[in-house]
Amino acid sequence: MKRSLVRLLAGCGLALGVVALSWNFVRGADKDKPDEAAVERAREKVKMLDDLYKGFVINITETYVRAQEKTPAARVAKRVFKHMSAQGWHTGRLIDTTGEPINRDNAPQAGFETEAVAKLKEGKTYYEEIARRDGKPVLRAATAVPVVMKACVTCHPGTKEGQLIGALVYEVPIK
Repeated sequence: MKRSLVRLLAGCGLALGVVALSWNFVRGADKDKPDEAAVERAREKVKMLDDLYKGFVINITETYVRAQEKTPAARVAKRVFKHMSAQGWHTGRLIDTTGEPINRDNAPQAGFETEAVAKLKEGKTYYEEIARRDGKPVLRAATAVPVVMKACVTCHPGTKEGQLIGALVYEVPIK
């Protein structure tokens, strides 16, 4: 009887140990996955940033390009991206989707950017992935930049309204 009780207790202990290890394994698998509410907050931030930068480029274009200023709105936008990155808020980049960038630095980089351009060319207006930067979760997102006004043709001759010419690419920390 004593031996049976010992075997039963040992078996229960082993079963509990397996359950505990399994539980820790499952919990550990989710440890690398960011909280869905945090991801949703990062998505909202991307929507706000996209609205901000697109409105910024349109307003700069209306103000300066129409006034025959020689500095393209995209150059000013890049300065703002650089400023925001230096402050630690997020990174942003304006990239070409035509395959013929005005500036080589605007060509999509391998990985997320080239994948995003392919999705945008298929007709999507938004593409994202969750990744890691320095061990911390980030939301990478790309939004379509079409020709939205006649002044766009000043720097992008041969294009027409509605045509996809670029993308805004963001990398936002998930907190």
